[in-house]
Amino acid sequence: MKITSFLDNKSIVIPLKSKDKKSIIRELIEVLAQNQKVKDKEEAFKSVMEREKLGSTGVGSNIAIPHGRTFAVERLVGALGISPQGVDFESLDGDPVYFIFLILSPLEATGDYLRAISRVSRFFKDRFFREALRNVSSSEEAMKIIKQEDNF
Repeated sequence: MKITSFLDNKSIVIPLKSKDKKSIIRELIEVLAQNQKVKDKEEAFKSVMEREKLGSTGVGSNIAIPHGRTFAVERLVGALGISPQGVDFESLDGDPVYFIFLILSPLEATGDYLRAISRVSRFFKDRFFREALRNVSSSEEAMKIIKQEDNF
């Protein structure tokens, strides 16, 4: 599975306007809704926040991968937000988060959902990938880096 199969330029926000976890999740869901990828913003938000109650999706190394399974989407979708100043995402390591990759999946797409989370996690574990993304100034630049990495 390639990240580019569920992420496009229109779903990348640089820089994020929001400064806290809930607002960032809402901002990324709003971007997906504007691109007709989310049918019900409140339902999508509720599913992600239910998952957050189980434990923060701030996985460390300045990354958060909030996610949820919901009837608010018809297929697997993703949105990436980059916060140059970093935000508190209640991360496991306590460090600020610069990269927030939201993943939403239909209820029945468990396999794709888990593969998507795994793929995103693997990408962002690479320090060089994170450094390259941290220095981008546009969604097009970010997508170019993601596409290059996606081909390996």
